[in-house]
Amino acid sequence: MKSYSFKIFLLSFFLLFVFSFVSAAEDINQKILDLRKQVEELEKKSEEYRSVVNSKQKEAQSLKREIDILNNQIYKLETQIKITDSKINVARFTITDLRDKIFDRQETINNKKEVIASLINLFYKKDQEDIVDIVVKNKRLSDFIDQIKQADNLNKSLLATVTVLKNEKEALEGEKNELEAQKQELESLNDTQKNKQNSLDLTKDGKDSLLVRTKGQEAAYRELLEETERKQAEFFAELKNLETQAVQSGAFIVHVTADSVPPRGTKFLKWPYDDHVLTQSYGYTTFARSRRKPYGGDIHNGIDLASGCGTAIKAAAAGAVLASGFNDGFGNWVAVRHENNIVTVYAHMRDPSGLANGTAVTVSSILGYEGNTGSVFSVRTGPCAGSHLHLSVYKDFFTYINDKNGQLYFNYSKGALNPLDYL
Repeated sequence: MKSYSFKIFLLSFFLLFVFSFVSAAEDINQKILDLRKQVEELEKKSEEYRSVVNSKQKEAQSLKREIDILNNQIYKLETQIKITDSKINVARFTITDLRDKIFDRQETINNKKEVIASLINLFYKKDQEDIVDIVVKNKRLSDFIDQIKQADNLNKSLLATVTVLKNEKEALEGEKNELEAQKQELESLNDTQKNKQNSLDLTKDGKDSLLVRTKGQEAAYRELLEETERKQAEFFAELKNLETQAVQSGAFIVHVTADSVPPRGTKFLKWPYDDHVLTQSYGYTTFARSRRKPYGGDIHNGIDLASGCGTAIKAAAAGAVLASGFNDGFGNWVAVRHENNIVTVYAHMRDPSGLANGTAVTVSSILGYEGNTGSVFSVRTGPCAGSHLHLSVYKDFFTYINDKNGQLYFNYSKGALNPLDYL
C-alpha cells in the first residue's frame, strides 16, 4: 500500500513539473506576442510623426514650422526608443526560452545516450553466448524463437533510439545557432537604442538652442535665415568658379569615370536609412530656383533625406571608400566607389567617417551619422537643427584641393545622376 501511494506521489510530482514547465513556456510565448503587438502599434505612431514631418517640410520656412518639425522628430525618436525597448525584451525572452529548450534537449540527449549504452551492453552479453548453449538452455523450441524475436526487437529499439538521438542533436544545433543569432540581434538593438537616445538628446538641444537664439520671435528667425541663405549662395558661387579652374588645369586628386551607366529604373542602390523623409529632390527644385540662387544658379545635385540627427547612415551598395574629407559646403563627407565605377557621396555627416580609403563596405556598413555640418539651409542654432543626409550619385567623379583653405572639394553637378532613378 505504501509502495502504491509513493508511486502516486511520484506521478503527481512529475505531472506538476511538466505542467509548470509548459505553463512557463506558454507565459513566455504570450509575453513575446504581446510585445510584438505593442511594436506594431508603436510603429503606426512613428509613421504618423514621420508623415507630419514630411508635410511640414513642404511648408514655407518659418519658426513655427521649424519647431513643429523638431517636436515631431522628438516624438518619433521617443516612439522609436519604445519600439526598440520592446524588441530588446522580445530578444531577451526568446533567448531565455531557447536556453531552456537547449537545456531540456541536452537532458533528452543524455538520457538517449544512457539507453543506447544499456542496449549495446545487452547486445554484447548476447554475443558472448554460444548459439548451441542458447538452444540447449531453452527447454522448448518456442522459447528459443521468442528469444530470437526479443533480440530482433532489441535491435529495432536500438536503431530507433539512435535515430531519435540524431534528430535531437540536429535540433540542438539549430537551437544553438538561433540562440547565437538572437544574441547578435540583442547586441545590435542595444547599439541602436544608444544611438536613438543620443539622437533624441541632440534634437532636444537643437530645439532649445533655436528658441534661445530667436527668443521665440519670427522676426529674429527671419534675420538668421537671411544670413544662412546669403552664406550658402556665396559658397556655391565660389564652388562653381573653383570647379571650372580645376577642370581647366586638370588638378585632380582622384578621378573616376563609370564604365557604363545603368538604365534608369535599375534599382542597384538601397536607401541609406530604413526610415526617412525626402526633404529635397534632385534637379531644379523650388529651393534651387529661389531668388538667392542657393546653388549658384545650378541644380540641386543630389537628394536630401532626414531620419533624425545621429541616425546611422549605411552604404547604398557594396563597394569601397574612395575619398572623404570636410569642406565648408558639404561638411563631413565620404565617397564610395561601386561596381562599374559609379560613385555615391554622403554629406553633412555629424562626424568624419573614420574609414580609410580603400575600406570595403556593404549595404550594412555604417559610413557615419546624420548631422548638419557644412552649409545647411537652416538656422544653425544647435547640433541638430536642419540635420539631414545629402546623397549624390556620379557617373564621373573627381576631387581637388581649394588652395584658399586647403579643404578637399569634389565636383558638383558635372557628372551627377539623379539618385531617385536608381533607388
